[in-house]
Amino acid sequence: MKINNLKLIRALQKAYSAEKAAAYAYIGHSGSVKNKLEKAAIKQIEIDEWIHREEVLKIMQEYQIPISRYDEIKFHLIGRLIGTSCYLIGWFMPNYFAGRLESGNVCEYFRIIRIFDSLGIQKHHEVIYQMGVKEKEHEVYFLNSIRHHKLLPLFEKIFGWGRSKSFNQIDLENLETIENSGKYCEKE
Repeated sequence: MKINNLKLIRALQKAYSAEKAAAYAYIGHSGSVKNKLEKAAIKQIEIDEWIHREEVLKIMQEYQIPISRYDEIKFHLIGRLIGTSCYLIGWFMPNYFAGRLESGNVCEYFRIIRIFDSLGIQKHHEVIYQMGVKEKEHEVYFLNSIRHHKLLPLFEKIFGWGRSKSFNQIDLENLETIENSGKYCEKE
């Protein structure tokens, strides 16, 4: 079945390519840290991003949505640049910006659920919901890694994300059901 909804097409194309950027960034990020537990946790997040990319591709293929070559090139370069920079900018900034990025990624998946809903398609809700929740888990991991860092208040003030600010209102301790998840990220 072919879908011609431009919002959905662009959202899925962007999600697919952005997962590649994230995975490449985490390759560099995990390579740049010395702590074995931290390295393993970041490596698992990289694996999660590759899995998300595979899942998004399956959905795109079902609806004959082409991969955006522009997004693939752009996000490939962004991911490689970020991954390389992790070796140069210390420990705090890669963790901060990874958490900030993951915070925004959460809403991308909940927006995709709403677009599918508007088309009367619910069959992908479970997998998309789980990807959104996983992105929230990634956000929480990175925030917890820097929660007590002396630079966090300054970065939160400048970049709008940190202990008291998130780009989504999802609470992992009190998750809404898939059926009620439409209220997540409504204002975006």
